[in-house]
Amino acid sequence: MTQTAIPFHFLRGGTSRGPYFRREDLPEDRETLARVLAAALGSGHKLNIDGLGGGAAVTTKVAMLSRSGTDGCDIDYFFAQVSVEDGLVDFKPTCGNILSGVGPAALEMGLIAPQGELTRVRIRSVNTGAKVEAVVRTPGGQVDYAGEAAIDGVPGTAAPIYLNFMDVVGSATGSLLPTGTLRDVIDGIEITCMDVAMPIAIARASDFGLTGYETVEELDANRAFYARMEPIRQEAGRRMGMGDVSQSVTPKFALLAPPRDGGTITARYFMPRNCHPTMAVTGAQCLASCVLTPGTVAEGLFTAPEGAPALVLIEHPGGVIDVTIDYEIGPEGFILKSAGLLRTARLLARGEVMVPRAIWGGK
Repeated sequence: MTQTAIPFHFLRGGTSRGPYFRREDLPEDRETLARVLAAALGSGHKLNIDGLGGGAAVTTKVAMLSRSGTDGCDIDYFFAQVSVEDGLVDFKPTCGNILSGVGPAALEMGLIAPQGELTRVRIRSVNTGAKVEAVVRTPGGQVDYAGEAAIDGVPGTAAPIYLNFMDVVGSATGSLLPTGTLRDVIDGIEITCMDVAMPIAIARASDFGLTGYETVEELDANRAFYARMEPIRQEAGRRMGMGDVSQSVTPKFALLAPPRDGGTITARYFMPRNCHPTMAVTGAQCLASCVLTPGTVAEGLFTAPEGAPALVLIEHPGGVIDVTIDYEIGPEGFILKSAGLLRTARLLARGEVMVPRAIWGGK
């Protein structure tokens, strides 16, 4: 045999998709693991022609699952972002869309037993330490994928999966405002550096000479914007205590603009070397928190929702994502209690993915 077979389930989670593995079926050391995942996804070609990837950052994502040894948690979720073209694998971030498929995948893999009509799966993010409860429909002891829930960026409807995020403040840096201030100025651009579920450098679109309503294609064709943005992102990462982020996808970058279709705010989210076709679940939590925190770059762009929990509607290139934020404003500023979102997922395939034995001989 010149190839190693690795069992996997392939799911769409929210507006992303990728293979879901049992962690025990993969190499233990990170260096070999990275090579295996890059080979499985076909990183190194813009179409990922020699692997399972789909030629976009939202389709080169990986979930690795195991039973959790943490009190109050059922499943450990370890995420990897595989680059499309350059063979890099980043284990620093997490992904809320792929997390949408963790509950169904854990049930399909037998890592957790169904609990009745609804199964509550308590998930710990290995990457960030965040805890999330996913509520999955399991009538008759089977995952139900058919339903009435629709999310922008995915055709049709499916069974709803309810996600409640906790312990997400300071996920990567340990602080809501890692630079210690509501606004930094980097290369003449005002930036809010915030870490809720995902560290993000956030700016106003108008400060880059943009409207904030540009399409994904228009933004990705605007290489002058990326040339201006990337040094700012890297400096923001340094100020956030993340070191040299030139080879990392975090912190992410986002642009804000006033809403124009009845939402709370408009956003464009960068991954960071191209624009997200919709909106990341983790990114949505951070941007919603930015909106609700007085004094950030979001101030003046929107009419603030009243009361708490607050429903924040973020307009993105594919539609709108809703985030329910339970929070309070205390003496030290914004305090996040929890963030809730509705997502969907679907099992697309299952079987074995093959990687060259020269990369890994298996266990």
